[in-house]
Amino acid sequence: MTIHTMRAHLTEADIRTLVKGPTEEARAQAAHKICRCIDDMELSSGDRDYAEEILGIMAQDAAALVRRALSVALKNSPKLPREIANRLAADIDQIALPVIMNSPSLTDEDLIEIIRVNPPSKQIAVASRETLSASVTAAIAEHGAPAAVERALSNDNAIFEESSLDITIERFPAAEKITRAMAHRAVLPVTITEKLVAIVSGEVFDHLVNHHELSPQTAIDIAMGARERATIDLIEQAVRQADVAPFIKRIHVHGRLTPSLIMRALCMGHIEFVEHALAELAGLTHQRMWLMIHDNGPLGLKAAFDRAGLPPRLFPPFRAAVDLYHQVERDGDIEDRGRFRQKMIERVLTLFQSIPKEDLDYLLEKLDAIEDRKIAVAV
Repeated sequence: MTIHTMRAHLTEADIRTLVKGPTEEARAQAAHKICRCIDDMELSSGDRDYAEEILGIMAQDAAALVRRALSVALKNSPKLPREIANRLAADIDQIALPVIMNSPSLTDEDLIEIIRVNPPSKQIAVASRETLSASVTAAIAEHGAPAAVERALSNDNAIFEESSLDITIERFPAAEKITRAMAHRAVLPVTITEKLVAIVSGEVFDHLVNHHELSPQTAIDIAMGARERATIDLIEQAVRQADVAPFIKRIHVHGRLTPSLIMRALCMGHIEFVEHALAELAGLTHQRMWLMIHDNGPLGLKAAFDRAGLPPRLFPPFRAAVDLYHQVERDGDIEDRGRFRQKMIERVLTLFQSIPKEDLDYLLEKLDAIEDRKIAVAV
C-alpha cells in the first residue's frame, strides 16, 4: 500500500510510529489503526504487496502488545496473508488463539498441523471454529486432547465421519463429557448410536433412545449385554475371594441377576455363581440348591430351574450345559480354567445345532458373539 493511497486515512506519522514508536502502547495503537485501514479499503495488487510488508513488520515486533493488536484486528479478515496467519498461530496463546479460532486465511492443512503439534489450548481453538471439515475433525478425533474433542463434538457445524466417531469412542470410552457431547449431536450413524448405548447410562442413554435411530428394546438389549459382560468380568474375582453370595445379592437388588447373565456364566464354567444365583432367586440355601442342581436324577435340576423362575424355553440348553459341565469335570480339565472354558463354549455351540430355532435365537441374543467369547476365554 503506498503512502499516497493511505493518506486519506493515515498520516506518515502512523507508519513511523509503527516502526519506530518510543513505547509498546504507541506502536500497538498505530498497528491497530493501520490494520483497520487495510481491512476496510479496496486494495490493488501493488497495495496488497505493500500491506503485507507492513503486516510482516507488525508480526515480527518484539512487543506482544503490537502482535496482539494485529491478531485481534484482522482475526476475521481474508486480507490477513496465510503466512502471517500461521506465524501468529504459532505465537503465544493471547496472540495465537483469536487467529486460530477465526481466521479464514488458515487452510484445513494448517489447522490439522496445529492440532498435531500444539498443546490443548490451541487444539480447543481449532475445535471452536464456526465450521470444521471432516478432515479437520478426523485429526481432532485422532490427536486431540479430551477437551478439544468434546468441543468439536458439541459443534453441529463440525462434520464428523463415522470413522472419526469410531476412533473417538475407542480413545475415550469412559469419558462422560465426550460421550454426552457425541450423543447430543443432531445426527448420528446407527452403528455409532448402538456403540454409545452400550457404554452410557442415565440421561445420555435416554437421549439416545429418544432422539436417534434406535428402538427402545434394541437399546435396552444392547445396554444389558454390555452390563452383563462387565458383570461376568467381576464374577471370577468374586469366586476367588469367596464373596459370591454377597456379590449376587448386590446385583439382584439392582435388577441385574438376569436369566441371560446366569446362562452366560454357566457357559463360561462359573458353576458356583450359577448355584448361588439360583439359590438367591429361589429363596433357598446354597447347600439345598447345590443338591438339586447336581442331582443325578431327572427331576432335581428341573425343580431348581423352575423354583428360580427362569424362562422355560431356556431349560433345554441349561440342562445340556450343566451336563457338559459334569462331563468336562470328569475329564479332568476343571483345574485348567482356560481349557475348561474353551471346551464348555465349543460344546455349547455344537449343542446349539440341535436346539429349536426359536430357543436358539433367544439364547444367541443374550450371549456374546463367538469372537467375543473367544476373547473372554483367553483372558
